[in-house]
Amino acid sequence: MFEPLHLAAAPCTPARSGPITRPVMKTRTLLTVLAATLAIAACEENKKPDDTKPAPKASASAEKGATKVDQAMLAVFAALPAANAEADKIALGKMLFFENRLSKAQDISCNTCHALDKAGADGKKLSEGHKKQAQARNTPSVLNASAQFKQGWDGRWKDVEEASTAHITDPKVMAMADEKAVVAVLASMPEYVDAFKKAFPADKDITLANAGKALGAYQRALLVPTKWDKYLAGDKTAMSDDELKGVKTFLDVGCQTCHQGADVGGSLMQKLGLVKPWPDQTDQGAFAVTKQETDKMMFKVANLREVEKTGPYLHDGSVDSLDKVVAMMADHQLGKVLPDDQVKSIVVFLKTLTADPPADLVKAPTLPKSTPKTPKPDSK
Repeated sequence: MFEPLHLAAAPCTPARSGPITRPVMKTRTLLTVLAATLAIAACEENKKPDDTKPAPKASASAEKGATKVDQAMLAVFAALPAANAEADKIALGKMLFFENRLSKAQDISCNTCHALDKAGADGKKLSEGHKKQAQARNTPSVLNASAQFKQGWDGRWKDVEEASTAHITDPKVMAMADEKAVVAVLASMPEYVDAFKKAFPADKDITLANAGKALGAYQRALLVPTKWDKYLAGDKTAMSDDELKGVKTFLDVGCQTCHQGADVGGSLMQKLGLVKPWPDQTDQGAFAVTKQETDKMMFKVANLREVEKTGPYLHDGSVDSLDKVVAMMADHQLGKVLPDDQVKSIVVFLKTLTADPPADLVKAPTLPKSTPKTPKPDSK
């Protein structure tokens, strides 16, 4: 019989005597080799991947080689507000938005300057109002405008409702004389009478204030989310790596200091020429309204949604190129002269703020026909 085998670090001790000494040595050696071989095989087996488990899939950002964006820095932005759900008011507001007869000469509607097929602006340096009068400032987009904290470059109107009625009765814009003139037009057409009753069932008469509320309801529906909103909501695959580089550049440069909130702008007033004086100070901004020295050159920060399609830029429409206005803002507002590659990177990001509004919402409606009671155009 062979002696029991004990695997140990010490070498085997030879048998002290007898004919079985050599077989025991050989047997021990063979068993030692066999045990070691089995141990190595077991180790190798443990190293093999578990074929029953799928290999971990690379994340979408890893697959794209996505630029890392500091998510904490995105806290200054916000999602667009929910669209207004008052269908009757929206329907009436849409009709009024396209209604030329709400202007004195019956040749201008809200859509004339805020053309919905041109991203809510008109592409002109300065729009033309009643009797072709040039407006004092460039027309901003009406898309997403309701998300801003005030309306107008100088922030003179508190909301889109107030801005709408102000433009209807402004002698340089739509030039309607007063509320009585507006009501005379709308009350002359049965379809408008019925539409106002549906939208404002508690009110007996048509009013300019309710016309403004309807126009406001429609404009509050003109919200156009883009891939940027998907990204903010957590879909980190919504934007390409170049677009994410643009976001990072935008943040690193400091553009979000002013361009923040749901509209990436439109959430505060800021001095134009904050760090470096603005070259043209003919228009003093909010000072024209408040007459306060501290409001000189103060303008509402531009909304950057749809900015790709709404040039020319700035309050006076003096810059045609998006690249150029980005460079100017960095220079005058932040004191930074950006190299071309940074400017272009920011512009790549800005283009992610562009999308088309729902076609059914912006398609021109069929308007009521004039009746014998409808006032005639007055071009004077």
